[in-house]
Amino acid sequence: MNRLTLLFLLLLAAAGAAGQAPAFRFAFISDTHIGSPSGLAEEDLRRTVVDINRRSDVAFVVLTGDITELGTNRQLALAKQILDSLRVPWYIIPGNHDTGWSESGGLGFASVFGTDRFHFIHNGIHFLGCASGPYVRMSDGHVPRGHVNWLQSELKKIGAAEPVVFLNHYPLDEGLDNWYEVVDLLKRKNTVLALCGHGHSNRPVKAEDIPAVMGRSNLRAKEAEGGYNLVDVRDSFVFTERRPLSGAERRWTATAFQKQHYGAAYPRPSFAVNDSFASVHELWRRAAPANVISTPAYANGLVFAGNQDGTLETFDLKTGRPSWRFQTGGPIFSSPATAGGRVVFGSADGNVYCLTNKGSLAWKLKADAAVLGSPLISGDTVYIGASDHRFRAIDLRNGRLLWSFDSLQGPVTSTPVRAGNYLLFGAWDRYLYAWNLAKGELAWKWSNGSPVINYSPAACIPVVSGGTVFVVAPDRYLSAIDLETGATLWRINESTVRESIGISPDGKTIYGKTMQDTVVAFAAAREKTPARWKLNAGFGYEHAPSMLVAADGLVYFGTRNGVVYAIDPESRAVRWAHKIDNSMVNTVRPLGNGAVLASTMDGKIVLLKAGR
Repeated sequence: MNRLTLLFLLLLAAAGAAGQAPAFRFAFISDTHIGSPSGLAEEDLRRTVVDINRRSDVAFVVLTGDITELGTNRQLALAKQILDSLRVPWYIIPGNHDTGWSESGGLGFASVFGTDRFHFIHNGIHFLGCASGPYVRMSDGHVPRGHVNWLQSELKKIGAAEPVVFLNHYPLDEGLDNWYEVVDLLKRKNTVLALCGHGHSNRPVKAEDIPAVMGRSNLRAKEAEGGYNLVDVRDSFVFTERRPLSGAERRWTATAFQKQHYGAAYPRPSFAVNDSFASVHELWRRAAPANVISTPAYANGLVFAGNQDGTLETFDLKTGRPSWRFQTGGPIFSSPATAGGRVVFGSADGNVYCLTNKGSLAWKLKADAAVLGSPLISGDTVYIGASDHRFRAIDLRNGRLLWSFDSLQGPVTSTPVRAGNYLLFGAWDRYLYAWNLAKGELAWKWSNGSPVINYSPAACIPVVSGGTVFVVAPDRYLSAIDLETGATLWRINESTVRESIGISPDGKTIYGKTMQDTVVAFAAAREKTPARWKLNAGFGYEHAPSMLVAADGLVYFGTRNGVVYAIDPESRAVRWAHKIDNSMVNTVRPLGNGAVLASTMDGKIVLLKAGR
């Protein structure tokens, strides 16, 4: 071999080597829970940042959600302050703790961190991460409609053979109600790995035939200090844990880095329940451009529904045809209320809006933070709570502030209830409040005794019978409270009722939806008594706060997986059930004569009609 041939071969080998992606390492952090009750989360994250900064072999950092405990602006800012100390690039997405109790309706995350999604390329690999909810409600995980559309758009820019790593807070399984939609998009490309958090443990997870791994929480739990993962990328993804931070790395799994071939068929959500109740029809269906996380209202032949894009849309009640729309500056989680030719609702842009039935602005009132609470209109007064820790009374006619109660310690996200001279509302600050309208002062505030803010009686709309208030919180107790004094009369956890409650038209029976299959009925009494009856409705595991609404001799409610139920309290049987999609059904609105207006988190708005 002459020197010229040898030189050519060396150049050829060099060119071939240059065509291969060089090995690299990145850090994988999840579930930092800044602001958690232990007070140790901040120290754990600071130690992780210091450990990463000591290294010279970390190319970048990814964080897969639950960055904070409750998504408050203060917690988000503190997390950002700690992470800004990193000396390498870092990419971040939110989890359910960042959005489910968020005082900003999820806007704070993108505001503080600049984005709630990412797409970057490192050594020829595309890394894509997007948000998952739920937002402002308890439910399954859910990739918002806007993020699904973004993911579809970004994937179109990627070649068929280019490797993709997808990151989300949730595993790509049934815990994410639209997992199948995301998986089907990822399978159009060469998705070589999916990373997630949420489960606080290091382990491979199910994502159909996409290789997938869950990472541990950064929290120390029962250990002396927290930890995180390092991922080495060569001909495989090799995961090693840094715990303790001062000790040796511990390898725990490896996943082959290879071209993926997807051919197997996997189950998708079944709509077979609809075949069992053929008498139920969808008179019309509309798909909003974004998530709908509120109950639509109706008046004067129009349906009013707000969505996460900040739009209040209206539809003809009979046909479902779009009428007019009104754009606000933030997501709408507030269920509209109508009266006197007006429609009132709040927006995460920090305003309470009042529109005419023609869509023109009658007035708006500015709050000091997002308005996630839903209004109650009583006479000429609008009652509504906001995230600025205030509850307001507003003149419906002109938007003038009548009074404000500013001693709340957390955001209001639910609908108030009026019982005589008392106004009842909960907040994410552990308390249910009673305002005395006649005296213009706080009558009492009630707590279930839990120090955990997540157990606040805030998502449930209380019901009242005579002089007794009934409420269910995430602590899974049904509580009876004296209306005048706020004293606890009794509490019972015979059935795991969680946040969903209703009352019969005669005020004698309380209905609750349990966390497993069952609807339970209790006497609306001041004395504790066993359940009157229980009905196994077969809806499975359930934790979505969809109130039970009694009308037409039936009790209606929705579930986390898109099914609306109508049960007969007399025969104690399921009259009918209808699946709309696979996401949470908000509290439904019966319209009479068997018609029910329903909306789902994924943005479906449907008018159902049951025949006899």
